[in-house]
Amino acid sequence: MIDLKRLLTPSGLAAAACLLTACAHTPPPQPAEAAAEKPAQKPKSVVRVEPLPKQELTGQILYQTLLAEIAGQRGNHGLSASAYLDLARTTRDPRYARRAAEIGLHGRDLEVALQAARLWVELDPESAQARQMMAGLLVSANRLEELQPHVAKLLAQEGDNIGDGLLRLNRLFARYPDKKAVMHIVDRLTMPYVGLAEAHFARAQAALNAGDWKRGVTEIDKALALKPEWDNAVLLKAQLQRTETPEVALETLRSHLDRHPRSREVRLQYARHLVDARMYPQARAEFQRLLVDYPGNADVVYAVAMLSVQLSDWTTAEENFRRLIGQDYAEIDTVRLYLGQIAEERKQFDEALRWYATVATGEQYLAAQLRIAQLLAKQGKLEAGRRHLQEARTTDGADRVQLLLAESQLLRDAGRTTEAYELLAGSLAAQPEQPELLYESALLAEKIGRHDVMEGNLRKLIRLKPEHAHAYNALGYSFADRNQRLAEAEELIEKALKLSPNDPFIIDSMGWVLFRKGDNAGALTQLQRAYAIRPDPEIAAHLGEVLWVLGRRDEARKTWQDAAKAHPGNEVLAEVMKRFAP
Repeated sequence: MIDLKRLLTPSGLAAAACLLTACAHTPPPQPAEAAAEKPAQKPKSVVRVEPLPKQELTGQILYQTLLAEIAGQRGNHGLSASAYLDLARTTRDPRYARRAAEIGLHGRDLEVALQAARLWVELDPESAQARQMMAGLLVSANRLEELQPHVAKLLAQEGDNIGDGLLRLNRLFARYPDKKAVMHIVDRLTMPYVGLAEAHFARAQAALNAGDWKRGVTEIDKALALKPEWDNAVLLKAQLQRTETPEVALETLRSHLDRHPRSREVRLQYARHLVDARMYPQARAEFQRLLVDYPGNADVVYAVAMLSVQLSDWTTAEENFRRLIGQDYAEIDTVRLYLGQIAEERKQFDEALRWYATVATGEQYLAAQLRIAQLLAKQGKLEAGRRHLQEARTTDGADRVQLLLAESQLLRDAGRTTEAYELLAGSLAAQPEQPELLYESALLAEKIGRHDVMEGNLRKLIRLKPEHAHAYNALGYSFADRNQRLAEAEELIEKALKLSPNDPFIIDSMGWVLFRKGDNAGALTQLQRAYAIRPDPEIAAHLGEVLWVLGRRDEARKTWQDAAKAHPGNEVLAEVMKRFAP
């Protein structure tokens, strides 16, 4: 005997009872005379009535309903969905079909869920819920050819809300991989509604997802012709233009703001586009204007502060960062870190240390500890800085390596290169395959003339990390700088360039090895490209030397002098200038 009280939970009994109710006869309608006696009332809303069959509650129906529900409660979703689907077919009750579809979906049996959903739509063709489930299942099954009539029906049922329905259209296909196919079906589904701006917005959005920028702009222009003040359409147009013509996207946003200066979201996106274009003064002006509209918006305050840092306006930066202190701002430790850096820029070292000390354990903790150590060393307290790094609280192995590398850098900056190398070499003995220790100890080994150690560490690193572009570059550059094994040096640097083709330091190495091989014209091309990407003082030293050898001595002097002004005290640059232009 089955103990139904034990097997069925209250939720299961409720579901079963609800479904069993469907099998009973609906009560007969009241006589017309009785209805007429009641005063006429205006209906509050129209409630759609499901087309339920008149079905006697038989023993077989009761048995199958309980079987399906018990199976579902026990986790046997396949049996449960099949039993409900069979009941839906025999009783023609849409509620059984809905239950079968839901359980099939829950049990991840897509085929059963589809069969049940099709039957549900057949039994209740006006049910928006049935067609929504059917549409979702067809998208999951990658069956777009079956989808269109169901979505078309859903759109037709939107009535006065058709605009909102069209704007939701692309969400339905968000997980479908073939975005061009989606664009074509969106075109067909929106055909009856081309007089609405939302239809063209949906088409433009589908074109954006498919990467067809020009088509997207054409459609969004049609939307704006129908609805000129629509901020979201302007934002979408700028998004479409940004990939190929970012300056045109900026103009789109700017011209809309000229006509509609109160469009806050457009102004916010305009400000962000200005940041991406590195137009920092203009971007800050826009964010400051937004502060008038969003006086308590922490993200806008943060943006103004960050842009002020970019412009070296420490007063405005500090003022806005301080506004965030005491607020429940998600990036509060980043704010504290920047306040410390601003204090450093102003030579307020004690205040900087206080800010860094307030950074809690988390994403910015390591950066704060490194700044504390560097600041102590800058004040002549090298050993205090080293102790701080050694005592920093961290359980993360990668962070411990970074603390060790930072300590070696303090020693190197203090001119104690041999101690810096020995520090890393000692740690490398305990973890001989740690990539960063291998790389940094190799660079230090070269500084103290241990070229055999440098080469051994870098070759080991290349074996462990064959995609490590800078390992190839460091080894190749070392050979080129010592004017040795130039063919091998060029081969190593070529490998590095394949892995990282736009890295200015690797391009500089290629220029230098070409110079060593006597290809001055080729060297100049590479070095000019490297310096254009990054005006680093050591790249400037190489570029000036090649210009000097080519007889372009005024250009060489200017290159060195400009770099020396930007980077006073660089040893490599100073040595080259002393050698060629004392």
